[in-house]
Amino acid sequence: MLIQIAQFLLGLSLLIVIHEFGHFLPAKYFGIKVSKFYLFFDYKFSLLKKQIGETEWGIGWIPLGGYVKIEGMVDESMDTENLSEEPEEWEFRAKPAWQRIIVLTGGVFMNFLTAYFIYVFLLMGYGKDYLPNDSLVNGIWTNEIGLEMGLENGDKILRIGDYTPESYSETALEILLSQGEDLVVERDGREVRIPIAVEFIEEMIKDKKFPGLIKPRMPYVVGSFAENSFGESLGLQVGDSIVGLNGQEMLFFDQYKTVLPDYAGEEVNLAYYRDGKADTLTFTLPESGRLDVYNTTAVFKYYEIKNKKYSFASALSGAGDEVAAKLDGYIRQFKLIFNPKTEAYKEVGGFLTILQQYEKAWDWRHFWEFTAFLSIMLGFLNILPIPALDGGHVVFTVIEMITGKKPSIKVLEIAQMIGFFLLLALLIFANGNDVMRALFG
Repeated sequence: MLIQIAQFLLGLSLLIVIHEFGHFLPAKYFGIKVSKFYLFFDYKFSLLKKQIGETEWGIGWIPLGGYVKIEGMVDESMDTENLSEEPEEWEFRAKPAWQRIIVLTGGVFMNFLTAYFIYVFLLMGYGKDYLPNDSLVNGIWTNEIGLEMGLENGDKILRIGDYTPESYSETALEILLSQGEDLVVERDGREVRIPIAVEFIEEMIKDKKFPGLIKPRMPYVVGSFAENSFGESLGLQVGDSIVGLNGQEMLFFDQYKTVLPDYAGEEVNLAYYRDGKADTLTFTLPESGRLDVYNTTAVFKYYEIKNKKYSFASALSGAGDEVAAKLDGYIRQFKLIFNPKTEAYKEVGGFLTILQQYEKAWDWRHFWEFTAFLSIMLGFLNILPIPALDGGHVVFTVIEMITGKKPSIKVLEIAQMIGFFLLLALLIFANGNDVMRALFG
């Protein structure tokens, strides 16, 4: 937990500082006075602060973000004492609208630029690991929602709408986000179209069935045992390959989950291989219809995990593709939240959810991968046209450019307060979800 907290604070602090520099640098370039630059908020007092030139640099004690205090701008400080007077030449409000828009969008630009360069170095340093979708020669294993939707175990995913997934990891999310499209699979040598109906997506999210929708279909190889496992008491060992039941060849784990309960309380024959030698167990299956023998999760032993290498030149274009794909996926997920039938709003999380995305052991690769995604997420959220966010300020500036009239300080104050309370409500809701999940699962 301490390692997760450390990664969370490091990642968030880096992104906050970089975002605020995105506002600070163009403001200084255009001759606008910046009186404060803070990591975290300093309500009433600061943990650290130092005056350098006209700017006070510091660290606050409330780790909910950060800010730069740009003179002549209605911001989160709500300091409008001097804004009723004629603007000084070094104030934000005295500058042309196009300069103000550059200052306002500078933080978002830096968020996306940061994510881009993180991906450049990740691709150059690690390449990109992926399980090719077409390498799943045994097809997929799905859950009850997938079966209701029309999928069958052993189906091979060909297309989702017009999209052909290259990587297995892309398929489940694409299905979730492609409402109204058709899922095309290969089944028994022929193509089958399965409508991705909205009601199944809603049910998947509501009942938290999404994670098990698509899995690689795996052979039944003993990976571990449940406590007081019946299979272990029979003499099965980790690494044994279970290949048949009652004289019928059955190679896949999902087949046993489906068929075994039908033989509860009956005598059965189980065929398996150990160290390349075939053997058979004969026993009476418990009334539970279970062996309590877990399958291996070592997908890499049965399917080839590929690594795509990147040169500096290919990483430059590949990083752009990564940013675009992550942004597109996040926007599509964001839309699901506003469909009340999906109840996706219940899955919105706050700081604890973000913290839990970091590994419990320090992993630099995962740290930078998630920090890049978090940077994209923060950039997108900040450009939303909500008062108190960068996007809200941009909207007022664009209106001014179109109408030729500046909104009054009173209007900006009211908008800022409305935006503040909206964000506060969202913050309470998201972190409240975290608390409820932590307490009640």
